[in-house]
Amino acid sequence: MARLTQQQAETLAREALAQAGAAPGMAAATARALVAAEAQGQAGHGLTRVLQYAAFLKNGRADGAATPRLLAERGGAALIDAGHGLAFPALDLAVREAAARARSHGVALVGLTNSQHSGAMGLPVEALARQGLVALAFTNSPSAMPVPGGRRPLMGTNPIAAAFPRRDHDPLVIDLALSEVARGKILVAARAGKPIPEGWAIDAEGRPTTDPNAALSGAMLAMGGTKGALLALVVELLCVALTGAAFGYEADSFFVDEGNRPRLGQMLLAIDPGALAGQAAYLERVETLVAAMLADAGVRLPGSRRAALAATAATEGLDLPDALVQRLHDLVRH
Repeated sequence: MARLTQQQAETLAREALAQAGAAPGMAAATARALVAAEAQGQAGHGLTRVLQYAAFLKNGRADGAATPRLLAERGGAALIDAGHGLAFPALDLAVREAAARARSHGVALVGLTNSQHSGAMGLPVEALARQGLVALAFTNSPSAMPVPGGRRPLMGTNPIAAAFPRRDHDPLVIDLALSEVARGKILVAARAGKPIPEGWAIDAEGRPTTDPNAALSGAMLAMGGTKGALLALVVELLCVALTGAAFGYEADSFFVDEGNRPRLGQMLLAIDPGALAGQAAYLERVETLVAAMLADAGVRLPGSRRAALAATAATEGLDLPDALVQRLHDLVRH
C-alpha cells in the first residue's frame, strides 16, 4: 500500500484527469470529490473512478470542456445543464444554488440534466447540512433493475441520500442505492467463480439465479422487492421527467469505457428549518431522537463512521493500493 496525504492524492487525481482532457475547473472539482469519498472509506466512489472518468473523457463519453450553466429558474427552483461533462462542477453549482434559494425561499429544488456519474451522493447533501440545511439528493443511473413485474433492466440502482444538521455535531448522513446489493459484488463473485445468494438478481429470462454471470446478463433486484422497485421508479421519474434527462435504459453502462453520453439527471432538495417550526425546534427534535437511538447499545448513527474515517485521513493520509497509484502516475505521464 502507498500512503499519500489528501493534498498529494488530490493533485495526482487532478493532473491525471487534466491529462485525459478535463478542463482545470472540472479536473479540480472531480479530484476534490473523489478524494473526499476515499477519505470517508467509500473506495468504490474514490480514486479508482479516475481511471473510469479518464476513459470517458478520452472516448468522448464525457466532454472535458463543458461548463455547467443555469437553463431555467423560478423562485426556489432551478435547472442546471451539466453539458455532458463530469458531474462534479455541476453538483458544486447545484449546492450553491440550492443553499442560496433555500435561504431566500425556505425551500429549494435544483435539478441537473445532461449529467454523468455523480459519485458519493452523501457529499453534496453533507455540504448543505453543514450550512444548516436539511438536504436530500437523488440520481438515476444506467439500467440495472426491472420495474415491478418486469424482467428487463429499465431503471438504475438510483441512489438516495439525505443529511440532517445537528447541534455541535457532524450531520446525520444517509446514503444508499436501491438495489439489494451493489453491482460490484456480483462482478467480484463472477471473477472469483463463486455463486451469489438467491434474491440478488435474475437471469435474462427473469428467473432467480445464483450464477453471477447469468445475473450480469440479466438484472439486479431492488431491495425490499416491489417496494424498493417502486421507490427506484420514483427516483427515475424525479430525476428525468422534471429535468429532461435520459432514463436509465437510454444510457450505456458505466462498466464499459466506450458508449453514449449518458445524459443522466440529479436532483437536490434543500430545506431551511427556520422556514417551518424554526431552527431551535428542529434541533431539539433531532437531538431528542438521537438520544433515544443511542440509548440502545450498538447503535451507530448514520454517517458517523464516514466522519471518523475522514478525520483520520485528514491527519494520517490515505492508504491506496500500489497498483492504483501507479496507474494514476501512468495517466499523468500519458
